[in-house]
Amino acid sequence: MLKAAIFDLDGTLLNRDASVLEFINKQYERLSKHFSHIPKDIYMKRFIELDHHGYVWKDKVYAQLIEELDITSLTAEQLLNDYLLEFRNHCVPFNNLREMLEDLKKQGLSLGIITNGYGHFQLHNIKALGIEHYFDVILISEWEGIKKPNPEIFERSLSKLQVKPEESMFIGDHPVNDVEAAKNIGMVTVWKKDGAWDMPNADFMIDQLMELPSIVRKLV
Repeated sequence: MLKAAIFDLDGTLLNRDASVLEFINKQYERLSKHFSHIPKDIYMKRFIELDHHGYVWKDKVYAQLIEELDITSLTAEQLLNDYLLEFRNHCVPFNNLREMLEDLKKQGLSLGIITNGYGHFQLHNIKALGIEHYFDVILISEWEGIKKPNPEIFERSLSKLQVKPEESMFIGDHPVNDVEAAKNIGMVTVWKKDGAWDMPNADFMIDQLMELPSIVRKLV
């Protein structure tokens, strides 16, 4: 019997690609006097390439941008601080995010989030989506001292929710950090399809979040 659903954040609940596009467009406009020698499309394209779907931290991204694009009036630290302060204002949810969470709560499930990243930054993004109140447990790797795919962070979440692995479901977009890691400890796995990654061996696959409640109804 399914008792809990635990989610990844970026690429699963937060439409990170859309959020990054919106943020980097606004950052260019906000700081345009420093980028007048750089076409906007070049700045945005190179940021996205260096970001590598969020798997490269932005201190390295901005240091590389400054070197490549000859940005002389701002430091990497200043650009990073802008990112830390402003990204939360550009968080784009996937369609029907709240409706899906409300449906799962009505079905009696406990809900959790496990996300890799920096504590305050990720929590600000969760709050920006307006969904923190739906979750019984939120684990962020910096604050936990471990990160996915380490099984301990999954086990810690299950312990806090007081459920067994086979009574829980993990939903994420990354084949290894999310799907494989959760499957290895016995959880039901759902892959939120992402064309950036190869298809994992998940129990279920979804294109849209609102496909999830019907899957859950078969398992509760």
